[in-house]
Amino acid sequence: MSQNIIAIEAENLIKVYLRGSEKIPAVNDVTLRINKGDFISIIGPSGSGKTTLVNLLGCLDNPTSGVLYLSGRLIFNKGKRLPERELTKIRREIYGYVFQNFYLIPTLTVMENVMLPLTFYRKPGTENEAVKLLQLLGMEHRKDHLPGQISGGEMQRVAIARAMVNRPEVLLADEPTGNLDTKRSSEIVQVLKELNSNIDLTIIMVTHNQELARCAGRMFEMKDGQIFQIDRKS
Repeated sequence: MSQNIIAIEAENLIKVYLRGSEKIPAVNDVTLRINKGDFISIIGPSGSGKTTLVNLLGCLDNPTSGVLYLSGRLIFNKGKRLPERELTKIRREIYGYVFQNFYLIPTLTVMENVMLPLTFYRKPGTENEAVKLLQLLGMEHRKDHLPGQISGGEMQRVAIARAMVNRPEVLLADEPTGNLDTKRSSEIVQVLKELNSNIDLTIIMVTHNQELARCAGRMFEMKDGQIFQIDRKS
């Protein structure tokens, strides 16, 4: 972990959804600081606000109120936000996203799926980066296979490679092992740990699995839209 370099800072984040005349507080006054190189996990029951919070931190959704900084840059401030064009650039360049569903294109090869984010935006050397990522994730030998020809654990490795191909600063993993068995789940979390350790990647992982959550450096629990840090060794 890079000491004293703040990657994401949230102050009093609130997200309220409207259901008719009823107000549903999904995230309720969350203040959180994540340093560069942190690997944090967030657990909690369904409906506790985990995914909503990660979507706010990842600029995929807008808070109702509160303040959000990304590497010291003000993103949201009390209902105001950056223009959508700038937010799109941030999502593309700063964040990588991994979800429970792999979202691989079934008619594209492993290599083509990894390269997909580069279709409209390429940094120098990113083609080589894709090959290196597949090597790092043990998937180079599968690069010409279609998703239907590989296992679920391998598909999630491909999804991670795709999320990493633009060299993001922060990886958001929302239930990345939700569709996997225990063995494959442990393998994917080990991959995340290695990425965090080897390249100082900041990772925010949402999971229902407390055992996997304890693999992170810092562990949080959400209840009723609020967040609490807990001892991962307890």
